[in-house]
Amino acid sequence: MLRLILRRLVALVPLLFIVTLAVWALLLLIPGDPALSLVGDTATPEQVEAVRAKLGLDDPAYERYGRWIGGVVQGDLGTSLFTSYKVRDAIFDRLPVTLSLVGTSFVLSALIGIPAGVFAAVKRGKFLDRFLTVGTSIGVAVPNFWLGLILVTFLSLKLGWFPAGGYVAITENPLEWAHHIALPSITLALAAAAEIGRQTRASMVDVLERDFIRTHRAKGIPQREIVAKYGLKSAMMPVVTVAGLQVARLFGLSTIVEQIFNMQGVGQLAIDAVFKRDVPVIQGVVLMVTLVVVIANLLVDVSYGYLNPKVRDE
Repeated sequence: MLRLILRRLVALVPLLFIVTLAVWALLLLIPGDPALSLVGDTATPEQVEAVRAKLGLDDPAYERYGRWIGGVVQGDLGTSLFTSYKVRDAIFDRLPVTLSLVGTSFVLSALIGIPAGVFAAVKRGKFLDRFLTVGTSIGVAVPNFWLGLILVTFLSLKLGWFPAGGYVAITENPLEWAHHIALPSITLALAAAAEIGRQTRASMVDVLERDFIRTHRAKGIPQREIVAKYGLKSAMMPVVTVAGLQVARLFGLSTIVEQIFNMQGVGQLAIDAVFKRDVPVIQGVVLMVTLVVVIANLLVDVSYGYLNPKVRDE
């Protein structure tokens, strides 16, 4: 297992280089002039040029990339153009909100999706299977923003069961944290749970038809033990792959959910930076999210070695 992890870490080196290059290239792809956004439309051309020179925007591309990547290696993501606040500090201030939302949603989607998929596979062709199949199809089709608005309207504004927005840190009050994070997590987790459930069902149906499962049935082993002890582990590799892909999706959709529930997370920070053309903040947020997704994919690869010993030997 250690050799597998080391191989995956070595393979990440060129990937991280490409990621940093792509993130830095955002400066060239984003429309508009950051210097003009900073000084305003009424500034003279001389003032705009002075700001461009101060920011180093007139330097060759390789020099700007070298300065930026040198700072990234040292943990310095630059400074916001508008607030003079360190990008690293701005992200770390907002990161607990987004990680709480994404982490809770991911756990919730797994706790819902995997058992639903297993039950549907075991009851294949029966009412429970059809019911869960229809439910997962609806879960994939329902837009997150629509579901969030429905939950806020009925469960918060009309019934008053949950707060309509805001966030309380888990370190301050765990109960209030759970109370505030419940609706956003359900909103974000529904589609991911549906995807995981569909993949779990398909994988379990395939596994339950294999010869070794028939052999266990012939030995008189109870169905529950066959599913839990032998079938589920064999079916988990495709499920883990889909679950790993959901991490990137959850981070992307968390931006919309944070807007609906007025949560000051990294997504809200990115939206504000885009409207202001605050390039250092945009680069820092994209780099942070990309690194989280890369780490999630690394964990998925490592889990393959646990689920399938052949992967460790390759």
